Amino acid sequence: MNVTKVSLTALTFTISICLAGMLLQGAAQTTSSDQSSSTSSGDSTEVKIARAMSAGPASVANAARIVDTDTQGNKVVLREGNNGFTCMPGNPTAGQPPMCADAAAMQWSADFEAHKAKPTNTEPGIIYMLAGATQRSDTDPYDTTSPPIPIGPHWRIVWPFDPKTTGLPTTHKPTGAYIMWAGSPYAHVHIMGRP
Repeated sequence: MNVTKVSLTALTFTISICLAGMLLQGAAQTTSSDQSSSTSSGDSTEVKIARAMSAGPASVANAARIVDTDTQGNKVVLREGNNGFTCMPGNPTAGQPPMCADAAAMQWSADFEAHKAKPTNTEPGIIYMLAGATQRSDTDPYDTTSPPIPIGPHWRIVWPFDPKTTGLPTTHKPTGAYIMWAGSPYAHVHIMGRP
């Protein structure tokens, strides 16, 4: 068996174990917060909840906390959850897709948005974007000038993966997995399609 096949087999096994552990850990967590209603768009709370839930598999979205952002940028809980995942409706008019993420991925995302030198999550995180999205670059995390690239349903494992040790490609593929933003501290496995 060659080294690439062994590396890919090891990666597949590691990802499977990480996903199982995250799902089990998420099922045991409970999050609480105040109940408010969002004012960030004209959509009803029910529409926002449905849009947020469209981002994740039903097994995740059905018990996820649903959070939106109001016009002042404050987080607003639309529905409590009990599985450790948070789903957000995004804002279609602003080009923000819906997504679902666990706590580690939420930390990774907050670090990314704050332009921290590297993410501070201490375990792999998972982000679901099964309603599709747009992105600008597979190589530059902060590219804002390239034309938007529409992509279909996908999900991410946010952890510092190295393409040299995983055997995964670094270029976008219409199906399967690749390392997005390789060489940056925010490199992660990007998997096209549904889990």
